[in-house]
Amino acid sequence: MPDHIHILIGMRPSCCLSDLVREIKKASNEFVDQKRFSEFRFQWQEGYGAFSYSHSALDDVIKYIQNQKEQHRKRTFKQEYKEFLTKYQIEHKDEYLFQWIE
Repeated sequence: MPDHIHILIGMRPSCCLSDLVREIKKASNEFVDQKRFSEFRFQWQEGYGAFSYSHSALDDVIKYIQNQKEQHRKRTFKQEYKEFLTKYQIEHKDEYLFQWIE
């Protein structure tokens, strides 16, 4: 998707999620810049969202990610993300969420 990605990973409880996201962003920034996929300098915005799922839900999560193009014909990333926050009862303030591309 042009405004976000879904990444499904398995993590050990001892792994620090913020360190992992930092390294993914750093490596992908360097990759996009080296390959010159854009005439502009690529950069992720600050922040990220992360949701955990039980092992028994993996097939559903994989299907959801595989069908994200279809999912986003029905609703935007902003709508999707806010629905996740509501569904999982995550308190938030809209002004601290992403800079939405609309």
